[in-house]
Amino acid sequence: MARYLVGDVQGCDAPLARLLAKIGFSASRDTLYVLGDLVNRGPDSAAVLRRLMACGDAARCLLGNHDLSLLAVAYGHRQPHRSDTMGEILAASDREAMLDWLRRQAMALHAHGILMVHGGVLPQWDLAQTLALAREVEQVLRGPAIADFLGRMWGNHPDHWEDGLAGADRLRVVVNALTRLRFCTPAGVMDLKASGGLDEAPAGFLPWFDVPGRRTAGVPIAFGHWSTLGYLRRPDLIALDTGCVWGGCLSALRLADDGAHELIQVRCEQAQVPGE
Repeated sequence: MARYLVGDVQGCDAPLARLLAKIGFSASRDTLYVLGDLVNRGPDSAAVLRRLMACGDAARCLLGNHDLSLLAVAYGHRQPHRSDTMGEILAASDREAMLDWLRRQAMALHAHGILMVHGGVLPQWDLAQTLALAREVEQVLRGPAIADFLGRMWGNHPDHWEDGLAGADRLRVVVNALTRLRFCTPAGVMDLKASGGLDEAPAGFLPWFDVPGRRTAGVPIAFGHWSTLGYLRRPDLIALDTGCVWGGCLSALRLADDGAHELIQVRCEQAQVPGE
């Protein structure tokens, strides 16, 4: 039984199919942990969702910013961006089944000793709090208040965590950290616009995982979202967005109990104009 982390797919179904063939994936035997941004910008988002849905419990997926954007468009709370490629899902006869499946995916997972998120983790949060806050968002997404939540989810403020946050502000900070975070200050103030590499941090900001004293230090964390960062491997860090939709690779990491994880990649055909 093999376990794989998979980076941002973003609607690239043909590379996903080739990657699964390359690793010899079997839904009856293996498990995929897909690190968010399943859809959008690539050519076949509906096919990606159908493929992952068909895997049943063998595909455990995170929600990324593009996945939440699709839900917001579907519920009438956001207009599609000119470079979005969501139309096929929204017009599909099985649209409701795909959207219902999507909103039941996770905001964070902890499995095999690894904390998995799409974006990042604020320095004030430890493992338990990160998972608890993720569950708060998941509960709303899966419940009757989803439409109201999606209507108030967007925005860059508040830009930092406070324990007393409540309501839409609280959930917005959690969503932004877990799905959009790249850089923050040592105090946890988020910059949600910069998307460059490690050497392009705004003044006074650091990559979220390099903040001194962050409370998840020592907890292995796997994440996607940061294609300009690419594949990065440290003892307690795995970055796995290797820019498939931008003409890079789609990556899977085969997890090994002894930590000798194996990187498997396939090249991608399309090359879009980079964007968040």
